[in-house]
Amino acid sequence: MHIIEILCIGNELLSGITLNTNAHWLSKKITRIGGFVRKVSVIRDDFDEINLALTDSLKRKPGWIIVCGGLGPTYDDKTLLGIGKALKKNLVLNNIALDMVKKSYNDRHQKVKLNKARLKMAKIPVGSTPIQNPVGNAPAVLLSVNKTRIICLPGVPNEMKAIVLRSILPQIKEEIGNFTIAEINYFVQGISEAMISSRLTKIVASAPNDKLYLKTHPRGYINNNIPTIRIQIVSKGTKKDQVTRLLEKVSSQLSTTIRKNNGKILKII
Repeated sequence: MHIIEILCIGNELLSGITLNTNAHWLSKKITRIGGFVRKVSVIRDDFDEINLALTDSLKRKPGWIIVCGGLGPTYDDKTLLGIGKALKKNLVLNNIALDMVKKSYNDRHQKVKLNKARLKMAKIPVGSTPIQNPVGNAPAVLLSVNKTRIICLPGVPNEMKAIVLRSILPQIKEEIGNFTIAEINYFVQGISEAMISSRLTKIVASAPNDKLYLKTHPRGYINNNIPTIRIQIVSKGTKKDQVTRLLEKVSSQLSTTIRKNNGKILKII
């Protein structure tokens, strides 16, 4: 199992000013290629909190730690300082990172003075590797600690996505190797979670380990007393034919369970 942890940094995420769409997008992309997101943490732009959070994550030895936010030029962008503290690495002006910062401005035809704030984006932990940001100015930063890789990404969603799609997901996918995922959703009326819970538990227990995700999602009531529910079946594995067979088997079992409980299937997608 390829384990990944996500660390999102930003006061705005905890104050409710900004919705944490980065964690949602990353988790979905990682899951789709066969990765397992074990933990998502959200912390403030605080030097000590970043240090503690990274140190704690490293103790669990995930394959990757994806850090979002805090790479910019402002006073509250403290991510690399906190990571440097956790790893006992000083921040230094990296010439490759500096060239990337310059390139980002040149590509946008912006003539700017490389003042202290802009140079800050090129100061990265000793021994780390900068990655060009094709959308914004601050480079991403890649580090390795034993068998864990740490990638520090900008918090701006379009910048984060551009770097992940171009440079990070391909690496993770290569490490994972072959992976297939298939999904069916049943939208059902007239049954509740409690009515079919024990049967779904048995279905999951009979499936190969880590190959099936079977989840109920309540969708409220019609006329105040008729429950509606979405039932999600996700089959996954390294061999497409096995994934397909498991999905078909569980889908048949679920259809039978719904009928036995007098449920009405509204649609299947």
